Amino acid sequence: MLPDFRVRQRDYLLELAQALTQELELEKLLNRVLTISIEMLAGHAGLIALRSRKGDWVVSASYGLPPAFLQLLKPYLSEIPTHPDHPEDYELPEINRLLKQLTLTTSLGLTTGVGLPLVARSIVVGVIFIFRNYPGVFSRNDRTLLSSFANQAAIAVQNAQFYSQIRQEKQRLDALLDSAADGILILGTDHHIERCNPALARMLDIKAENAIGKSHEELIQWANVPNGLTLQQAEAGGWPLTPHAQLYIEGNVKRADDQSPLPIGITYAPLLAPEGTLINIIATMRDITRFREAEEVKDTFISIISHELKTPVSLIKGYASTLRREDASWDHEIVKDSLTVIEEEADRLAALIENLLDASRLQAGGLSLKRSDVLIPNIAHRLSKRFATQSPKHSFPVDFPPEFPVVLADEVRLEQLLSNLITNAIKYSPEGEIRISGQIRPDNVVVCVSDQGPGIAPDDIPHIFDRFYRAPEMARSTKGAGLGLFLAKSIAEAHGGKIWVDTETGKGARICFSLPRQFDIEI
Repeated sequence: MLPDFRVRQRDYLLELAQALTQELELEKLLNRVLTISIEMLAGHAGLIALRSRKGDWVVSASYGLPPAFLQLLKPYLSEIPTHPDHPEDYELPEINRLLKQLTLTTSLGLTTGVGLPLVARSIVVGVIFIFRNYPGVFSRNDRTLLSSFANQAAIAVQNAQFYSQIRQEKQRLDALLDSAADGILILGTDHHIERCNPALARMLDIKAENAIGKSHEELIQWANVPNGLTLQQAEAGGWPLTPHAQLYIEGNVKRADDQSPLPIGITYAPLLAPEGTLINIIATMRDITRFREAEEVKDTFISIISHELKTPVSLIKGYASTLRREDASWDHEIVKDSLTVIEEEADRLAALIENLLDASRLQAGGLSLKRSDVLIPNIAHRLSKRFATQSPKHSFPVDFPPEFPVVLADEVRLEQLLSNLITNAIKYSPEGEIRISGQIRPDNVVVCVSDQGPGIAPDDIPHIFDRFYRAPEMARSTKGAGLGLFLAKSIAEAHGGKIWVDTETGKGARICFSLPRQFDIEI
């Protein structure tokens, strides 16, 4: 028969072994290890200090110790010199010496203590220190028992630390996947979905949890033939041939409830085990709607600018070639008319180039304004006279209140804004009146340009201020690059104003802009 204390020690070791195999929560494990250690050695208090990956020592669990003692201990632990290569030879003896000295000092020699290192897989994890509230040394059996116990506890603590690190990494991964703007799918080797992040669910208008377990082919269905190899086609050809092989495909993917297909680009990347076997396939999906729109804008730009540049260049070349023919003589009127056409087309080219430059400046950071006191009615009368000579089929009445206030603005840019609105009205109304009017409001002034043409279609109103936009039904019959109203809007907004289409006037189109009567920004 074993003595009672040996039986209790055996029971403690069995309880410890059970606790170590069942508990992976580090805080709970440390408290359990410390409680068993104190009971097993008939102690009254104890602590466990752990060594972090940075080499710092921190009390991670304590029992029966007053807060004042722990506060006293904290600065001493932080001052222990670190020895990354051999902490067991330098740091552990220093901690033991420090704890014993503080114990004797604070208890006036009435309390003793013993500490043993927690070393697992040749790595210093921490130290257990047990206190007794009566004088006397710990026996050899006490030390042997605690040493055996510490070896098991060290492995359990290290496993719990690994578990805690893995859990933190999982939380980081979950946060990364959930916050990613791109859609992400994690596929098994059989193409079944193991993970779907919220961004992808939003793209396809589905619930993320409903995607789990479905096959990739069931979720990603192409509305038409995509551009690039599909995942199945690539794998049939041996993909992935290397660990870093990526596969990219673009196309329109079907969405729930018969919604319009979504333009996407998908990148597939393999996740391989060290021996080279495939573990997962990571699919990253990006909404490329804006890229498509940018491509369309670029194509539209090239098409419009090519046409707009070609027409005046052809006219200039044609008239110049005609005038310089040596086999014909032209009277003065023909030469004068021809030179007039050349001059007008050159001006048109210059205006188009200037508009393009302004559009580029806006993209690069906005228009620079040179503000001064400006009286808008004077600009309106000046433009009215100019356009009256250029377009005899139109009349250009100006209607401003006599007390119309001076505004602080860039006069050149305001003239450009009004000129663009008048040019647009001339272009889309074959004849009739084009009225330039103004209104005074408490905080701003409003200027409108109205015509007697067919007006603006309701579907076009949200887009007429977009760059390069031209109404489809008018694009073939009228010249223009779709920049005039875009620049008008930019100039109005640069002055702190707004521009809009007035749809309540009945016949014809009416475009208005407002400007603040006072500016709060520095000049």
